[in-house]
Amino acid sequence: MNRRLMDFAPVALAGISFLAFAPALAEDIKLPPTMAVTAYDTGTAGFNIAVGVGKMMKDKYSTDVRVLPAGNDVARLAPLRAKRALMSAMGSGSYFAQEGVFEFGAKEWGPQALQVILSSVDCNAGALGVAADAGVKDIKDLKGKRVGFVVGSPALNQNTLAYLAFADLKQSDVRIVEFASYGAMWKGLINNDTDAAFGTTITGPAKEAETSPRGLVWPPLAASDKAGWERLKKVGSFFFPQKATCGAGITPDKPIELGNYPYPIFVAYAAQPADHIYPIAKAMITGYDAYKDSAPGAGGLAADRQTKNWAVPVHPGAVKALKEAGQWTAEQETYNNGLIKRQEVLAAAWADYGKANPPSDDKAFLEGWMKTRAAALAKAGLPNGFD
Repeated sequence: MNRRLMDFAPVALAGISFLAFAPALAEDIKLPPTMAVTAYDTGTAGFNIAVGVGKMMKDKYSTDVRVLPAGNDVARLAPLRAKRALMSAMGSGSYFAQEGVFEFGAKEWGPQALQVILSSVDCNAGALGVAADAGVKDIKDLKGKRVGFVVGSPALNQNTLAYLAFADLKQSDVRIVEFASYGAMWKGLINNDTDAAFGTTITGPAKEAETSPRGLVWPPLAASDKAGWERLKKVGSFFFPQKATCGAGITPDKPIELGNYPYPIFVAYAAQPADHIYPIAKAMITGYDAYKDSAPGAGGLAADRQTKNWAVPVHPGAVKALKEAGQWTAEQETYNNGLIKRQEVLAAAWADYGKANPPSDDKAFLEGWMKTRAAALAKAGLPNGFD
């Protein structure tokens, strides 16, 4: 990790509140004097981008930003829920948390009303990296191979299953190897404990894997394979085809057709007041030039490069900042309000389920919740997404 990243290494923040905003020193933007942001492990794309944004906030607004690394989605959201962090650099886990599925269907969690501040889509892609010595050229070649999963990270695991589905493979067609964190999974690939790991093509661990004795390849997802993409989107509806031109072993001269979705997605809870989120979004938009080159993928945070009409709503505070930047439309407003309604339907269904004396057994609890969830969405005329 370079010196600029080390200057913003994580620190312990227990007991600190991040809800008291104080005047900043630039323009009319008011940021909190101290702010915590969670992200994946140190050295990952999300962590590095969060550090770049944090440095901009320090330089322009004297706000001390601490980036807290966490190995899975649950660990990244726990500090936000406990109000020890204000936002998180999430991925597709933000969608699973919103929906209250997988690990977020446990009685300790339930649907989480997360809303987007800004997100990034750049020259990279989110893909299944495979050790070159495994002899895998296409996704279908992963049959019988070892594939990494991360405990507590439905995003990584479901993304992996979506890629497998592209080749009409299921979890039972591969050998799942579980790891405690994202970083541990990629270390496992390098150490020959697994053959495949999901991540963004620009993540630090992927570069490390590429230069290791095992090497690294990215089996492609041809956009022309309509049947493959139909299967993939049944498992990961938030993916879209993208030609990656940057990342480990990928250049503009050697692009690869892969899948992608916004990453990182900076999110906060809907309960955060709009006047707390607005200055953060405003600072990230107006300060873009100061951090756009700070880490691979940071350039995708530009206001005019925001993904429109994705799976998780944009926070009203961020909507205000995007409107001021001329990057919001009436069509987006209608779509966004529909997503906010979805979150309200899910929250009400969770509350009703809790009042209905649900089973104490974890598996039975999740099964009962998924049925309640499906019924509530159907009654509201909304798609399930997890049939």
